[in-house]
Amino acid sequence: MVTPVKYSVGIDCSKEEFVAAMSLFTSDQKITVKATRKFKNTAKGFSDCGHWICQHKKVDVAIVLTMEATGNYHENLAYYFYNQGYIVSIVLPNKAKKYMQSLGLKSKNDTIDAKGLSQMGAEQRLSRWEPFSPSVYELRTLTRFCEQLSMNRTQLMNQLSSMEYGMFQVEEVKNSLRSLIQLIDTQIAETKVQIEELINKDEKIHERYEKISPIKGLGLLTFATIIAETNGFKLFENERQLTSYAGYDIVENQSGKRVGKTKISKKGNSHIRRIMHMASLNVVKYGEPKFVNLYNRIMSKTTIKMKAYVAIQRKLLCLTYILWKRNEAYDANYEAKQSNPGIDKKVGGINPPTQDELSSIAADSPLSIPQI
Repeated sequence: MVTPVKYSVGIDCSKEEFVAAMSLFTSDQKITVKATRKFKNTAKGFSDCGHWICQHKKVDVAIVLTMEATGNYHENLAYYFYNQGYIVSIVLPNKAKKYMQSLGLKSKNDTIDAKGLSQMGAEQRLSRWEPFSPSVYELRTLTRFCEQLSMNRTQLMNQLSSMEYGMFQVEEVKNSLRSLIQLIDTQIAETKVQIEELINKDEKIHERYEKISPIKGLGLLTFATIIAETNGFKLFENERQLTSYAGYDIVENQSGKRVGKTKISKKGNSHIRRIMHMASLNVVKYGEPKFVNLYNRIMSKTTIKMKAYVAIQRKLLCLTYILWKRNEAYDANYEAKQSNPGIDKKVGGINPPTQDELSSIAADSPLSIPQI
């Protein structure tokens, strides 16, 4: 006997409107599209979509909503349905695109995309989305603004440097560039103060920062960016999920006797990778032992600096994750204590991480060393 399993609503969202497609998934693995409709991307459009879903729900089974991450345009819609008690899943555009390609779809429009997302939500058990807390959302806004300011500053500095080597000097333009750089420097400083105040105001984030900050080279801005972009590691169950989200997962290219280049995927959060690049340089510069040892070990094997720094980025990110999850203070001498049976293996009265938890941090195997 064929029975309904769940309703799946796929939503393709844009700046001004969104298209919803509602499908029914049954026990015989069949997916039937029940209805499609376009709504305005406004509060009234959200409410109309909710009534539309209720009108087409004929049996009492679960309803899941699947939408694609489209900048900020999907966030209010996702937050509305989350507060209404719906199961909401948000997938990355690259993942949705690959899924559509696997279905053999040759055309592309909003309705086709919505139907594809509906089928994706019906067939797969996607991770449930949870909104950021107000403090973390504000932190993400500030860190991304600071990142954009830094990128603008670099661009202006390059322009100024290029002009100084030109055949003719236009002092008015050079002075304007210097003024803009000075203004951006002021804004960066002010934004960093706001980030620090926000971290100090949130008790949980401040407590974790005090325990993680002893890592020399991992500064306040790096810590804030990691927490803001991962929502405090809420949806991550292990280091593999985290490294995949950040784009540090290893991609092999091998078939038969052919062995291609092994590298990191870079299919993940670019904000994390950008801030971790500077952090990896700093932990080596300031002589943090475990990272210096990793750097020297990889350099002795490959002589490729960037490979060593990428491995350090991954290791530092995973270490931050473990310390956050276990609410444990960083101990630079932890590994030495572990190898000495005469020293208590507890750190701060808390049991040390298990071997599985530390497996991704060790990074001893050549296969664990990413190439870029």
